[in-house]
Amino acid sequence: MTDFAGKKVVIVGGSRGQGAAAVKRFANMGADTVFTYGSSKDAADALVASHGVRAAQIDSADRDKLVSFIASESPIDILVICAGIYVAFDPDNSNMAAIDRMFDINMRSPYFAVVEAAKTMPNGGRIILIGSAGVDRAIMSPDNMPYSMAKGTYKTLVRYLGYALGDREITVNLIQPGNVDTAMNPVDGPYADFMRSLTPIKRHMSPDEIVDTIVFLAGPSGSMITGVSLNVDGGMGL
Repeated sequence: MTDFAGKKVVIVGGSRGQGAAAVKRFANMGADTVFTYGSSKDAADALVASHGVRAAQIDSADRDKLVSFIASESPIDILVICAGIYVAFDPDNSNMAAIDRMFDINMRSPYFAVVEAAKTMPNGGRIILIGSAGVDRAIMSPDNMPYSMAKGTYKTLVRYLGYALGDREITVNLIQPGNVDTAMNPVDGPYADFMRSLTPIKRHMSPDEIVDTIVFLAGPSGSMITGVSLNVDGGMGL
């Protein structure tokens, strides 16, 4: 098992779902683990109490506050961006403020956060973003357009930043999950059967199955993997 003792890990969006699973895993593997959360204070407090980690309540839509937090925690060895919200496409543009907020959380703030972390990240550091396999499947639902548009920007980000940071052996990668059993896409939700019908492996994953890939990329085995978008999706993209 990889040992992350002595490593500083920051997880943006770590109180629930895949983020919380990542917080627990890194803490259990010896890392100095810090995470941000938005409104899930009870869940965050429980993680702090059970795993000896630190937490900061930060709205990821607040770019300046998030960047300041990243700067205050730097140098960071491993940065994982898990934060994200979903807002459906609105052809009447009646929810512009909600979509704009989603763009802030899912696209703008992650860009500035990873660039800030990269300034002082030690050689051999890791930057990992959590996107969505749905960005490659327009047929899945037109409602996903703004969400997929925002998450789809990660593909460009990891390619260019992976290239730019290669001389420091900092890797930058994207994981695109498929059906993960979280509050956004629960295994017993109203769209669960439809979502499973899109994949050859017709089940939801647990958040820990995504964390397995996060840990692989964050450890020594991921040292020569950079700039890639890795689908962990049960074959949704086939």
